[in-house]
Amino acid sequence: MPQTFKPAANTIATVSLFAGAAVPFIAFLTGSTMTNSPYNTKQFVPIDQPAPFSHKHHAYELGIDCRFCHATVEEGAVAGVPATEVCMTCHSQIWTNSPNLEAVRKSWETGTSLQWNKVNHVPDFVYFNHSIHVNRGISCNNCHGAVNKMELTWKGQSFKMSWCLQCHEDPSKYLFETEAVKSGTISPREQVFDLYRKLSSGKKLTEVEYQLAEGLPQVVPSDDVHAGVAAMKERGINVTQLKDCYVCHH
Repeated sequence: MPQTFKPAANTIATVSLFAGAAVPFIAFLTGSTMTNSPYNTKQFVPIDQPAPFSHKHHAYELGIDCRFCHATVEEGAVAGVPATEVCMTCHSQIWTNSPNLEAVRKSWETGTSLQWNKVNHVPDFVYFNHSIHVNRGISCNNCHGAVNKMELTWKGQSFKMSWCLQCHEDPSKYLFETEAVKSGTISPREQVFDLYRKLSSGKKLTEVEYQLAEGLPQVVPSDDVHAGVAAMKERGINVTQLKDCYVCHH
């Protein structure tokens, strides 16, 4: 009696079994990759605004303090966006006919607020407070990327929970201090904004400040971690509290 299946059938059957078993893993890997990609998180994707605002021009080239536009960043949970009156402080005198500022002028004339498009989102069940982080000396660039280089604003981090926990589980690695803070000349809060003043004036940056200017984390150098531990104590940071789910989910 002739064979029903050729010898190659064994190989085909084996390959089919392994391929079938691999399908769930491939599907999971593909879904995970897409979920964490900029396509889904919108990281590094510039967001259109009613007026094309450039952080690079205003904060870096002109040296305007962040707090001029983000007025509540030191005291409130939300940093705030500039009202039309803030924009017109300057633009009632300069670039008065620029087509890029048409939306600003229309808002000023009609009394209708500008509707800025939100760049950084966290889920509704997540509570984030800007003032707490700024007053502990956490730089804007650590979370928002290289703001000083942004012609149009984009999302610097994906804001995944695992990313936040890197700091919350061991804040000492992220609490660097410049010589001005160590000497008591400025506070950790002022150190945040001093970075942009130094960038604008061309002053020499520390290693960590240079990393921040490039959009990298403000990680304390490995040979100076003890300074981060001391800073954590000085600034009253309780690690046990930071790891409590209620801190962010309440």
